[in-house]
Amino acid sequence: MTRTNLGGGSLEDGTFHSLWSRAVHEHGDAPFLVFQGEDETTTYTYVEFDGIVARVAGALTARGVGSGSSIHVALRNCPAFVAIWLAAARLGAWLVPVDPASTRRDLEAQIRRTRPAVGICAAARSVVYRQAAGTTIASTVELAETAADLRGDGALVAHVPQAASGEAPEPLHRLAVMFTSGTTSAPKGVVLTQANYVTAGTEMAAAAGLRQRHRWLVTLPLFHANAQYYCFAPAIAVGASVALTHTFSASRWASQAQELSVTHASLFAAPIRMILARCGATPPPLRLEHVWFAQSLGRSHYEQFAGLVGCRPRQLYGMTETVAVVTTDRSEKARHDVIGHPLAGREVKVTDTESGEPTKDPSLPGVLWVRGVRGRDLFVGYLDDPATTERCFIDLPDGTSWLRTGDLVTTTEGSGALRFAGRIDDVIKVSGENVSLTESEAVIAQAPGVLEAAVVARPDAVRDHVPVAYVVPKDPAVPPSTERLREYAEAHLVPAARPREWHLIDELPRTSVGKVRRFKIGPGAAAE
Repeated sequence: MTRTNLGGGSLEDGTFHSLWSRAVHEHGDAPFLVFQGEDETTTYTYVEFDGIVARVAGALTARGVGSGSSIHVALRNCPAFVAIWLAAARLGAWLVPVDPASTRRDLEAQIRRTRPAVGICAAARSVVYRQAAGTTIASTVELAETAADLRGDGALVAHVPQAASGEAPEPLHRLAVMFTSGTTSAPKGVVLTQANYVTAGTEMAAAAGLRQRHRWLVTLPLFHANAQYYCFAPAIAVGASVALTHTFSASRWASQAQELSVTHASLFAAPIRMILARCGATPPPLRLEHVWFAQSLGRSHYEQFAGLVGCRPRQLYGMTETVAVVTTDRSEKARHDVIGHPLAGREVKVTDTESGEPTKDPSLPGVLWVRGVRGRDLFVGYLDDPATTERCFIDLPDGTSWLRTGDLVTTTEGSGALRFAGRIDDVIKVSGENVSLTESEAVIAQAPGVLEAAVVARPDAVRDHVPVAYVVPKDPAVPPSTERLREYAEAHLVPAARPREWHLIDELPRTSVGKVRRFKIGPGAAAE
């Protein structure tokens, strides 16, 4: 058996199920989950929720789920989602968590690729789901996505005995296939193991300084890596609690953080900008101890949000494929514009975008690579896509691998901290100069009258490419003028980064966690 050091204890078999079992044993009477639904708030202790997990495992077993089976889950945030995830870990099965708002076409593709033993969806969206499932899924469960799902007469727990113990899961057994958000391409299925979730839990708890008394706020969707890796898994690793809301509300986020007595939160830049725009003139005073954020956030937005939450948020860098984060800003006074240094145990390198050799000028964007062990601190590979998997990994003789992230970073002078510059296709050449579309967006989003902005590249016969901006006004009735936006860009962006065209649009096409889908933005998106 392998032994994983958890700092204060040992996990004998290195599985996520054992991580959960240890938390139940050591923190049984402590709160685990506080769920705020539309009409009520429900609290579960670790031992109470473990009993529910056992009954859900029994229900899944009765429907044909066993070791190696897949469970397709199209649910918004609810206690049942968490229980199904933990039951899958107990049974040695694997979860396919997907956006509940997925189209029939997307659902059909997911189901065809993963061949689930059971499909679980919301009753309110069951018509589309059952059409997509067809005859591929033998058993389908419809839920209300409320606390009632896990009560005595709930579909997953009613009259079901506890599941008998079968084949014990092992660290490298598959626990999830998580589809990427598809911001720049078609979604890929990221294959994750039980050991991957142990790594996420233990390393992220250490990085956040998490203790049993702490409580995460989860408002972003549970089917996304952020909620699973950065919030739930580390909470389980130390016996902390999680406050889960049924959906994200920018206008209510601050009041929910206060009502639910949270100490920790994790968000992307886009939801942060939404919160700042809609939290009202007098939001409740918050005293959070730790906040992570990802992706570019302008200085003024950063300082506003720091004032709102009561601490200086720390930017981090990670992706679904890297499991735990790779870098985070650990400086005494956190900054808005750096992703910091690698965490202990993380090895990275930065290579030239064209030659593939180590970068000679750290101020220029280079491709970030991360070294690790597949199935432990890196994902295993892409589902049924060996060609893409082979392109992103370089496997080494010692059992480790280099993962090519496809993200670009620069190195700050003096401290050596890394700065996120966007995806490799987010940096364009304008008359020979590198322009980060991501950084341009962060600047323009701070312009007066702007709620959100996206910048895309347009081919140009003279300059190679030029940036073009699409802007969502804060007040559609009084949008900012093109002249004002141009003046703001001239004052805050270098010439190459200034958009050559400005378009006002009603909203930006986004993923479920607020990331902009640039490939869906074009001339047809502009308002008439």
